[in-house]
Amino acid sequence: MAEKKKASSAKTTTKVVATTDVDKKSKKLVKKSNAASSGKKSDAVTQKKQRDNYFIGAWRELKQVRWPDRKETWGLTFAVIVYSTFFFILIILLDAFFKYLFDLVVGG
Repeated sequence: MAEKKKASSAKTTTKVVATTDVDKKSKKLVKKSNAASSGKKSDAVTQKKQRDNYFIGAWRELKQVRWPDRKETWGLTFAVIVYSTFFFILIILLDAFFKYLFDLVVGG
């Protein structure tokens, strides 16, 4: 019975690797460029295709971004202003306090 518990408590991990059509195409391009790397024209073509694949991938990522609306933008802007003001005042007060302590210690 104890052996069954040990066997059932073993953890199984699965690694999932996502591949896209762009990844497959770029691998094919690399293979083709290695096979035909003797010509300058083929190198220029593969570089252009790799550049195009980069911009296509970047455009896909930008389409997945959830952009904030106007209300969220103003709320976050207000939060940044409040936090910046708070830390500005905190640093000014700490600077004045340490200057006061320094003047006491030095006696000036």
